[in-house]
Amino acid sequence: MTGDWVSLFSGGKDSSWALYRALEADLNVSRLLTVHPEGDSYMYHTPATRLAGLAAESVGIELTEVEPGELGADDVDDSGQQGDAELEPMEAALREIAAEDEIDLAGVTAGAVESAFQTDRIRGMCDRLGIDLFAPLWQADPVELAEAMFDAEFEILIVQVAAYGLDESWVGRRYDAAALSELLDLRAEYGVHPLGEGGEFETFVVDGPHMDRRIDVTYDAVWEGDRGHLVVTDAALE
Repeated sequence: MTGDWVSLFSGGKDSSWALYRALEADLNVSRLLTVHPEGDSYMYHTPATRLAGLAAESVGIELTEVEPGELGADDVDDSGQQGDAELEPMEAALREIAAEDEIDLAGVTAGAVESAFQTDRIRGMCDRLGIDLFAPLWQADPVELAEAMFDAEFEILIVQVAAYGLDESWVGRRYDAAALSELLDLRAEYGVHPLGEGGEFETFVVDGPHMDRRIDVTYDAVWEGDRGHLVVTDAALE
């Protein structure tokens, strides 16, 4: 598949895996695109997206960022309308990228696993733009996906949790084989998804084979009784 590809990128494990697989497939990923949602979002990974710039620098691919003020999804009545509204700035950014003289936009990569809500909207956007979608995680077995990430030596930090069975010890924990084993036990008891696909937890990739330098993250852990997150106090490339 010739032409330029844009990787929809948050820095989390799923979008990072989609990027990694695209690079393995020799797709010419010439741009990363990060949307910074404000508050809860139906379409986007929300925590730690401000670290995407460091991740992009480590990967060595130019980053385009869409700021919260550009989202404009306040005056909507339901989740479907909000999802459509949240997609608009991404599509506008892709149109701007496609208009650049040096860009021949062929498609986008996405890290969706099971969410038809997100994937259907991204596919519709690609159809409108006349480009392809590369979604290597779509409908794959979540345990096999996690194990593939571990085998590839992704170093994954859990930056937010919000699910029964996940206590404050999970905030800032490494998502690795030991964590996955515990999550499978929690899936049987509480229904926790092993990839956090239901919003049970969110992640950030601090190192991987597609990155030149590891990201060192300093943070405070915040626990709010039944959920928690990291507040990043410093981050730098090692």
